[in-house]
Amino acid sequence: MAKIVAYLHFKDNCHEAMTFYQQCLGGELSIMTVKDSPMAGQMPPHMQDLVLHSSLSNGDLSILGSEMPDPSANNNVHPIALMLVCDTHKEAVEKFEKLAEGGNITHPIHDFFAGTMGNMVDKFGFCWGVYSEETSAAASEK
Repeated sequence: MAKIVAYLHFKDNCHEAMTFYQQCLGGELSIMTVKDSPMAGQMPPHMQDLVLHSSLSNGDLSILGSEMPDPSANNNVHPIALMLVCDTHKEAVEKFEKLAEGGNITHPIHDFFAGTMGNMVDKFGFCWGVYSEETSAAASEK
């Protein structure tokens, strides 16, 4: 069963904000910078200290965040992205294709170092990420 999670895009204070949210809401906080990720070699030096991905979880509460440039930021879209977290690769692909109808795909759904991921701006101007920990290779092994 898929669930929707808020994904916040920060200009330069993701670490500070997510730490504050943890102090307010409790839970477990995970923060990964570009330089500490498998993508480090693909990014220029000035981006190495940016937060690639952060996650705050406390039971059913989940907030995700990043300082990575949002390709849709200059396109009159909302500054909050919705992240649809799916149980399987198949579900992620199906949901991505439906949500992208009439919208603008900013990153096609693909295998990513941490699973399957894709991003789009829907036809109403909302940013979406669709994610599953399962990759296409893992799905085909079933």
